[in-house]
Amino acid sequence: MMKSKLILLLALSWIGLRADAAFQAGIAVRNVTPDPLLPVSGGVGPSNPVREKNGEITVRALVFDEDGTRVAFVSTDFLGFPSVLGERIRQKVTGIPPQNILIGATHTHSAPDAYCFPDGKGGTGGDLKYLNHVVDEAAAAITEAIARLKPAGLKSATGEAAGRIAYNYYAPQLYDPRVNVLQAVGADGVVFATLVNYAVHPEVLGSDAGICSPDLIGPLYDRLAELGAGTGIFMNSAQGGMITADNRLPDGKEARDWKECNRIGRLLAEESLRVVKDAPVQRTPHLHVAARTVKFPVESPLLLAVMRGSPLGYATGADGVVSTRMNLVNLGTAQILTIPGEALPNIGFYLKRKMRGKQNCLFGLTNDAFGYILTEVDWQSFKRYEYVSRTCLGEKTGEILINEALKLIAENPAASGE
Repeated sequence: MMKSKLILLLALSWIGLRADAAFQAGIAVRNVTPDPLLPVSGGVGPSNPVREKNGEITVRALVFDEDGTRVAFVSTDFLGFPSVLGERIRQKVTGIPPQNILIGATHTHSAPDAYCFPDGKGGTGGDLKYLNHVVDEAAAAITEAIARLKPAGLKSATGEAAGRIAYNYYAPQLYDPRVNVLQAVGADGVVFATLVNYAVHPEVLGSDAGICSPDLIGPLYDRLAELGAGTGIFMNSAQGGMITADNRLPDGKEARDWKECNRIGRLLAEESLRVVKDAPVQRTPHLHVAARTVKFPVESPLLLAVMRGSPLGYATGADGVVSTRMNLVNLGTAQILTIPGEALPNIGFYLKRKMRGKQNCLFGLTNDAFGYILTEVDWQSFKRYEYVSRTCLGEKTGEILINEALKLIAENPAASGE
C-alpha cells in the first residue's frame, strides 16, 4: 500500500512538471586535459613545465530554458578565459543567443595558458592548437547540454560555508564566506546538476608544482557526485586581492599537495549541500536574461602589452579601450551578475547588497578575465596592492564596473521566483 502511494506521488510530481514543462535544464561535460601535457600558467609571464597530472581539466555547460528563453553557464578549468576565445565558442553554437552564453573560468593556477602570455623569448606560453580544441569541446558541451534539456525544478540557497576553505591573504578576515548553490531537480525528485558559486583562488598546488590539475575544483566535483548531487559546475566570485584557499598549517607553512586539494574541495562540496539541503523546489522558476556592453580604458602598460602582443587578437582599439559584456540573470529567486575579472571583496559585498534577488550571485572571471578590479580609492593605495594595481586595467575600472552594474540592475526586474 505504501509503495503504491509513493508511486502515485511520484507520478503526480511528474504530471505537475509536465504540465508546467516551461522550465527545463541540461548539463554536459567535456574532458580537455592536454595529451601530452602542456606547461601551466599561474599569471602573466612564462608558463611552468609539468611532469604529471592530478584530476582532469574540464569544460562544463549548464543550460536553463523557460518557455524558449535560454541561458548557458559555462565553466572552464583555466586561470582565465578571454572573450576572444569565448566569442569563437558562441559562433559555433545554435539554439541559444550568443549574449546568453556566459563563459567563466575556475581560476586554477595549474592549467595551460589560455591568455597566450609572452614567454620572455619573443613567443607565447599558449598553444593555439590546444586552445582551438578547447573552443570546439566547449561548444560541443553547450550543444549537448541543450540536447539534454528536460523538465526540471530549481533549488536555490545562500549561506555561510563553515571550516577552513578560503581566507584573504592580505587581511585574513576580509572575505565573503557565503556560498550560493543552484540545483536542477528532475521530475523524479533527483538532483542532476549542482552549481556552486564561491570566492576562492584554486591555487593549493600552484603553477610551479609541476602538476596539471583543476586543483581543489576537481575534488569538489567528485564529492558532489559521491553525495548524490549530480554533475557539478563551479563559477568563481569576487575573489580578488587575494581570496585564496585556506591551506595554512599551524607552523605557518602551507599545505601544497593533492591531499589538501581533496580536503578543501570536499569540504566546499559538503558545505554547499548543507546550505541547499532544506531549500524548497521551485517548480516554475522564471528566467530573465539581460546583457550590456561595457567599455574600459586600459591604463596598465603591462596588460596593454599582453593584449596587443597576444596572437589571440584582442580588440583594444587605437585609444586603448576594451569592450566586454556584462550579464544580469534572474533565475527563480536568484539574481546573477557577471564580472569580467577578479573584483576585490569590498566590491563584491557592495554589489550583492544592491542586487535584487533572495540569493545574489556574482560570477567573477566571466565573459572576460581582465585581471584585478579595484575601486579608485584602493588603486595604488598600499604597498600590498602594488601587484593588484599593476595588473588592473586602470584607476577607474572599479567605478566603471560598479556604475554599469547598478544601471543593469535598475533597468531590469527583480528576481521574483515563480
